[in-house]
Amino acid sequence: NPKTVMVITKPGDVSLIGMTRELALWFMTTSKTCQGVKVFVDEKLKTSKGFKYSKILQHYPEAEERLGFWTPELCAVHPKMFDFIITLGGDGTVLFASWLFQTYVPPVIPFHLGSLGFLTPFDFEKFDMYLTKVMDSGMRVNLRGRLTCTVYRREYQSEGQKKSVKLRNVLRNPVTGKIKIGDWRQIPCFTTVPVEKYQVINDLVIDRGPSPYMSLLELFGDNKHLTTVQADGLAISTPTGSTAYSLSANGSLTHPEIHATLITPICPHTLSFRPTLVPDSMELRICVPFNSRNTAWASFDGRGRIELKQGDHIKVTASKYSFPTVCKQDQATDWFNSLSKCLHWNKRERQKSF
Repeated sequence: NPKTVMVITKPGDVSLIGMTRELALWFMTTSKTCQGVKVFVDEKLKTSKGFKYSKILQHYPEAEERLGFWTPELCAVHPKMFDFIITLGGDGTVLFASWLFQTYVPPVIPFHLGSLGFLTPFDFEKFDMYLTKVMDSGMRVNLRGRLTCTVYRREYQSEGQKKSVKLRNVLRNPVTGKIKIGDWRQIPCFTTVPVEKYQVINDLVIDRGPSPYMSLLELFGDNKHLTTVQADGLAISTPTGSTAYSLSANGSLTHPEIHATLITPICPHTLSFRPTLVPDSMELRICVPFNSRNTAWASFDGRGRIELKQGDHIKVTASKYSFPTVCKQDQATDWFNSLSKCLHWNKRERQKSF
């Protein structure tokens, strides 16, 4: 039986503080279903006027033992101390949960209190019914795949290279000085070092940032050159993220149980660069070549935006840490209901009969 529950409330939304308080009190006062369960809420609520922690202690002395407060550091160091997570907010709150748990993730029950709600099928008005069912009868879980994104930075071999970028692994014509096509299509692994790693449930987006020039990127799959990307950017998405930025860039809708990685160009300067699905077993690398006019910028589920300079690249692989979300009905029904309700998929007036 679950003994420790974590509640993640949409950051900055004061209207949800009262609901968080209501939820925490329900766990402490429902003796039969939630006996001995300890609830953890955001540490910032401890001093919140709307949460009224001091009044909770006055009316419910047992709250000192059964009400705790989580911090991002606690989630990072002890992710397995929670039996399951409840999110109060929208899809962004679910992404925030993924950001907090960069390794193991407890099962997540997402309640819809945001705007779109594609990943949040549960209604808060019936939270007691849903949670009682989960506590008494268990839950069906959808294991959503995530991507591991490792950032590799160009390593300077000498002090002199810090002032002028030297095109390594590039063969130039000794007469014209031009680079021959294909000569530079190599991953500069031996000149880069890994410096950062992110787990994403939606997507990795690499774009041109504030530069007026389009991005120039080299895309590799299993160390083989796939194509040169000349576009505003590139989105590397999970099936869960197929309904996010990738969808806006005309990417394919992909069921979250399919083991695939989506490669979706963002405003490509060509008529033939179509979105592509590859098996998630393929290792992808996106490189900023040394002869690119400008740098690129990368974001991970919309967070942690970083600049990629010439010679840097990002390796993308399937993560060994999936993101389990609790199903309201089952995986297929929840997904198609969200498509219809949130995105109005294939909504049209029915044709009249003759």
